[in-house]
Amino acid sequence: MFDKLEDLIGRYEELMGLLNEPDVANDQKRFRALMKEQSDLAPIVETYKQYKESKQTIEDSLAMLEEESDEDMREMIKEELNDAKKSVEELEEKLKILLLPKDPNDDRNVIVEIRAGAGGDEAALFAAEIYRMFVHYAERRGWKCELVECEEIGIGGMKNVTFTVTGQGAYSVLKYESGVHRVQRVPETESGGRIHTSTISVAVMPEADDVEVQIDEKDIRIDVMRASGNGGQCVNTTDSAVRLTHYPTGIVVYSQTEKSQLQNKAKAFSLLRAKLYDIECQKAHDAEAELRRSQIGTGDRSEKIRTYNFPQGRVTDHRINLTLYKLDKIMDGDIQEILDALIAADQAAKLAKMNQNQN
Repeated sequence: MFDKLEDLIGRYEELMGLLNEPDVANDQKRFRALMKEQSDLAPIVETYKQYKESKQTIEDSLAMLEEESDEDMREMIKEELNDAKKSVEELEEKLKILLLPKDPNDDRNVIVEIRAGAGGDEAALFAAEIYRMFVHYAERRGWKCELVECEEIGIGGMKNVTFTVTGQGAYSVLKYESGVHRVQRVPETESGGRIHTSTISVAVMPEADDVEVQIDEKDIRIDVMRASGNGGQCVNTTDSAVRLTHYPTGIVVYSQTEKSQLQNKAKAFSLLRAKLYDIECQKAHDAEAELRRSQIGTGDRSEKIRTYNFPQGRVTDHRINLTLYKLDKIMDGDIQEILDALIAADQAAKLAKMNQNQN
């Protein structure tokens, strides 16, 4: 591990030199790539620097203890020595996590699809609530949400909704939300007070660009039509909605949220690229089945990941056996505690796997 860290420090210093060269500064594409690499390495370099400082403090303290005879001074040195030893242990664990292989999609924006499953209208109402939960969470992070497509029902529910989340590291966090979310509560229409169980599915896909996913025009059928459902006067009176059908995969995507046909077309193609890229990612994960099982964030999307129990005011994430009794806050977008626990569990699983392979 430490040989690798020394190599990374060398690379970091090399990058700092390159970024100061005029030729590099004039090449914006290369400059951005080097800046990104430098930014990724900075936390590792800083942590390793702190680690070496703590190791040096241990050496210095041990040397001082051999020479010092004053008991008060010896106690102070021992205290400093113990703090440094504790710091070395913590920083070594932090370095192991920082050196874990990074998901290449982690820095990407995402496209999220929510679909009502079992439960009829109640599932559609819950889908709308989970959509709002994600929007509120994104707002807390300073991220931008943009609606791509939505099929509403008259009572405020959504049969399905697709939206983008734009923000640094959006996929690294939201990927843990893929799967089946279950709700248990008494519907407003239930006169007998019985608890119903409904489900929705959430798919979080990394956004892909043109270079990564090339779509052949002959493989696509483009249909334009008037937008349906709720919308402004202009939306419903012009042929602005766009539907794309991808013949090789049978994927159909639809966008109607913009007044402009061109804007809806751009959104639809962005969604199609994400879906095609996601298929390739899933194939790669399937080819590495053992690795996939060890990663919490890339599990089977048919897996039930979380239950929202309204009568008891609790939310349970089944992957890590975490239960929180703050349902109202979570439904308002306060999901960071759950996500942090999932990230920690994912990292712990990967560390255990790495240590097993080393042994």
